[in-house]
Amino acid sequence: MNRYLSVIAYLILSLAIVAAVKADLLDLYLQLVIMYIGINIILCSSLNLINGYMGEFSCGHAGFMAVGAYVSSILNVWLFTNDPTFGAMIFSSTASIFLFPITLIIGGIAAALVGLFVAVPSFRTRGDYLAIITLAVNYIIKSAVENMQVIGGARGFMGMKKVVNGMEEVVNIPWVMIWTLIFTALCVWMLYRFVNSTYGKGIMAIRDDEIAAEIMSVNTQRMKLTAFMLSSGLAGVAGGLFAHILGYINPGSFTIMKSTEVMVMVYLGGMGSLTGSVLSAVSFTILMELLRPLQVWKWVLIPLVLIILMMFRPEGIMGHRELTDIFPKLRRFFPKKSDLIRP
Repeated sequence: MNRYLSVIAYLILSLAIVAAVKADLLDLYLQLVIMYIGINIILCSSLNLINGYMGEFSCGHAGFMAVGAYVSSILNVWLFTNDPTFGAMIFSSTASIFLFPITLIIGGIAAALVGLFVAVPSFRTRGDYLAIITLAVNYIIKSAVENMQVIGGARGFMGMKKVVNGMEEVVNIPWVMIWTLIFTALCVWMLYRFVNSTYGKGIMAIRDDEIAAEIMSVNTQRMKLTAFMLSSGLAGVAGGLFAHILGYINPGSFTIMKSTEVMVMVYLGGMGSLTGSVLSAVSFTILMELLRPLQVWKWVLIPLVLIILMMFRPEGIMGHRELTDIFPKLRRFFPKKSDLIRP
């Protein structure tokens, strides 16, 4: 029973948030902040799989986010709205309630396939070279979208609000908030299960010593492929949610600056710590909103905070530790496979 208490607690919190939205206790701005926190948790924890658990250095996460955002947005606008570019709707708004998570997953699959193209050359590269490859992929995706006039090019793509409004007309509840909460929980759960699995141990072995891992019969190529595809796929899901929260996207939303934000969150929380990713995403998002009145000066203060953190705590908030390592009694709520094995 104890192992399900964390799930029950998150479910109660999610229901409370949805109820507060329905009761108009949370204004649109606070709703937006909560959804941004969910998206940043997905982005930060998924990138931590590569930069933290596997010990590589990827810096083009926004590119995968863009793929998921555009693929899921195009699918939803094409299927559920009357659009001048794609023609009449194919399915009704009622169907969009059930098919919306499927289009998000398809966007994630498309991003994972792009991650496959990054993973293949990464087999022979590490460190700075991998960073250059992922950075190049980020620019390639951004430039490609800018030159596709059928989806708006540099002007951007819109129409996702019609999909969201259609769902809310059928059942008047905050659908995007609900799906953000659901996919945030699914992402954290999936990564938690993954890093504590045999594959996860193999990825951490690659981080410690790739040659030694190969000698110990770890299939490093398969591990890298799986990690890259999972990480980029989750970034694509986050991009799809991001697009439907705003109702409008353009290539300028997925620049190297966005990738840098995600990297800052990863290093702030701690490399190889899922708990650190969650705490960092929450604190960083709130900090960004608190410093919003300072406009451009916030980009002076935030790097300063990061510099101070690197000077006095270079391992980040959590380092390589999880919350269960600091508070061992919490293991009854978040058991690992090894904890479930009885001698």
